Amino acid sequence: MNTFKMLHYEDDILILPNVWDTLSAIICEQIGFKAIATTSWGFANSLGLQDGEHLSFKDVFTLAKNLVSAVKIPLSIDMESGYSANPNDIVDHVLRLADIGVAGINIEDSCKTDGALKSVKTHRKCIELLRTALEKKGFDHFFINARTDTYLKLENPLNETIERARSYILSGADGIFVPGIVNDEEIKELVNVVDAPINVMALAGFTDVDKIGKLGVKRFSIGNVLSDATVAFIEQNAETFFQTGDVSYLFNKSEIKTVFKTSFS
Repeated sequence: MNTFKMLHYEDDILILPNVWDTLSAIICEQIGFKAIATTSWGFANSLGLQDGEHLSFKDVFTLAKNLVSAVKIPLSIDMESGYSANPNDIVDHVLRLADIGVAGINIEDSCKTDGALKSVKTHRKCIELLRTALEKKGFDHFFINARTDTYLKLENPLNETIERARSYILSGADGIFVPGIVNDEEIKELVNVVDAPINVMALAGFTDVDKIGKLGVKRFSIGNVLSDATVAFIEQNAETFFQTGDVSYLFNKSEIKTVFKTSFS
């Protein structure tokens, strides 16, 4: 079992920051995170685009190459729905990521063209193709985190989530990512009936990692909240500069640390 996969089976919950460029990745590694993942939302924003595959896989691959070159900790790439409607293209995309040293991916079961959930059969087949191709190329421990968007699309999603999670694991997924789930009892039920690490995402009011870990969750990610906070910081301070013509206040912000600067200047 490789390093990244092992992190999902330790006693402590795996905490993943979601990065969007080389600088954010380097800072998170230097702070001490054991692994990092990307945020498609934050990455798209950094290119002046909206989330939802409005950029190309070429852009994602370039980001992945930069991050793999910049950090030594495991990296998981947010693949959205695979950046193609063709399963063979998705397989090619993921193999290219594995070949440059990416440790895993998220791949979701909602369609970018109409926003609807894909059928279980369709997403299961994609995961099967991915697992078979990865093993054939020697990437046995590449971590497929199968994301299901049931809690973002359905009113009463628990039973559908369990059905999809079990199906995806049988198809070769290593973990299940359920963004939007926040209810303690539903999380415990999901953990108890799905034989794989469960990944949840931070939301407002759903941020207590210790509590979430005690529910049996093995992986906690923060989505786009860090990139959004960075954008908000830039917006607020750029506006202040524009209004006052003075940036002296920026030099006095004690919360700004220079982790990157002190190591690379």
